[in-house]
Amino acid sequence: MADTRPILFFDSGVGGLSVLGPTRALLPNAPFVYVADSAGFPYGTKSEREIAVRVPALLGRLAERYRPRLIVIACNTASTIALADVRAALDLPIVGTVPAIKPAAEISVTRTIGVLGTEATVRQPYVDDLAARFAADCIVLRYGSAELVQLAEAKLHGRATDPARYAAILHGLFGQPGGANIDTIVNACTHFPLVAEELTAAAPPGVRFIDGSAGIARRVAHLTQGQDWPEHSGAGVAVFTRLDPEAEALTPALAHFGLHTLEAL
Repeated sequence: MADTRPILFFDSGVGGLSVLGPTRALLPNAPFVYVADSAGFPYGTKSEREIAVRVPALLGRLAERYRPRLIVIACNTASTIALADVRAALDLPIVGTVPAIKPAAEISVTRTIGVLGTEATVRQPYVDDLAARFAADCIVLRYGSAELVQLAEAKLHGRATDPARYAAILHGLFGQPGGANIDTIVNACTHFPLVAEELTAAAPPGVRFIDGSAGIARRVAHLTQGQDWPEHSGAGVAVFTRLDPEAEALTPALAHFGLHTLEAL
């Protein structure tokens, strides 16, 4: 019999869809569950303690309910704070999402990198460690924006967003001392690739944006290599910790990612 255990993707909102997309492209027959912690959204403005308590407990419940073969924490904030605790609590592979500082350093010419994330992510010691290990010869500037998360969510809901807001947010990086030299920006929140076009349009010419979604997809494919998949699958379930009209309004966008069923946790 085919192994029907899903891959479970977890985020505070819809940002993890930017990770789900490339993973589905590599594993088209994989069943999957996408979980948005809408009752806890947004994570970026919460304290480390709140996230460290909430995420492992919630993922424990999800593991019991859906019996996944692997969990992807498709959220930089949750990963940089709670990844170790989740791995200690659950006996299955856990793939985290961390800022793509290493690949950014590999391609930066000016040796000045911007890290654009949530307020909670950019202040983490984990980011300090990544910068020290992989970008020691670079100037690494950071900026946290809760507003950009909201803009990405609004776009997925089909609502228009103001281009001036993206320029104002990027000024948080370029307006810092030395910021004019930035040539590469790490999208250190999975929401931000969802507004990649808007960010590129608002940035100076030649600035590149990079994120870890493709690398995460390859990691998931590697960890599941040789495993059985249903012959005809590729469909998924979207789960919300608070299923309200705001979540239900996402139905057309979710269908684009193969999520045709909505459930409440």
